[in-house]
Amino acid sequence: MKRRLIAIYNFYVDGFKNMTWGRQLWWVILLKIIILFLVLRAFFFKPVLAGKSQEQRIEHVSNELMINEK
Repeated sequence: MKRRLIAIYNFYVDGFKNMTWGRQLWWVILLKIIILFLVLRAFFFKPVLAGKSQEQRIEHVSNELMINEK
């Protein structure tokens, strides 16, 4: 099992070393992922409970749980 994991690891390391555009492509991929998550977070996943009191938070969460329960 250990030999197999080491062989798989070496396969990928050797493959990435031999790529001519490998590093640049990985930087582009990482940049796209970061931008994607920042955009999604900013526009689609706004905090619902921000600015609410403790009682309002409890009420909201209990309502959401009851809706999802059905």
